[in-house]
Amino acid sequence: MIERARLACLHSGSPTAASAFDELNDRHRFVPPDEADVIVALGGDGFMLHVLHQYLGNDVAVYGMNRGTVGFLMNEYRPGHLTDRVTTATEERIVPLRALATTVAGEQHELIAINEVSLIRSSVQAAKLRIFINEVERLEQLTCDGLLCSTPAGSTAYNLSARGPVVPLGSGLMALTPVSPFRPRRWHGALVPHDACIRIDVLDPGKRPVAAGADSREIREVAHIEIGEASDMTIRVLFDPGHSLEERILTEQFE
Repeated sequence: MIERARLACLHSGSPTAASAFDELNDRHRFVPPDEADVIVALGGDGFMLHVLHQYLGNDVAVYGMNRGTVGFLMNEYRPGHLTDRVTTATEERIVPLRALATTVAGEQHELIAINEVSLIRSSVQAAKLRIFINEVERLEQLTCDGLLCSTPAGSTAYNLSARGPVVPLGSGLMALTPVSPFRPRRWHGALVPHDACIRIDVLDPGKRPVAAGADSREIREVAHIEIGEASDMTIRVLFDPGHSLEERILTEQFE
């Protein structure tokens, strides 16, 4: 619970979100985001991820209201009693993933992912990947369209569409899920400890190029990538009572 919070408000720029911002701005005295205790984000899940990334490290909580489509990370939009809703909201803390991607040219890029780190083929050729967990080779060659490493918060997104498992918050696990696996056909993915170090090598990256993605950021022509939990980072998201992220993840398993 957050008491006497200073609120900022941001919107995605869509007509629906902009209209909601105007309505709320007439009712509340918002402060700039850098001075806020809570940022109210108006839009869809994509905009919510954008705001969470933009203010990562600011120790500011984000309260989303859905002015997009699915709105899995959002609360229901209602213009009234905003301050009361924020101060009575349940706070969920999400630990993101950190990935270090090395390209064929030897360039290194750090990626932070709230939902998932993905490796996706960039040509008509299937990707060929080798998987290590804590420096132990677990899969010599995976032929597929791609591979996802998902947080519990992201397990209901791309991971679920790829038939990966829904991972409860607090389970201490990450999900590794193949996208359209060709060989081995029977490998449907794995659950690994949250503190594991995952390394994925791209086999024959010249003929079978692969791109690495983290939420909305992409690095092309990846040679290998190391993925682990960013234990030094915590993301704070607020949900209305009875509609927590944990409850939504649980509900997804029965729909």
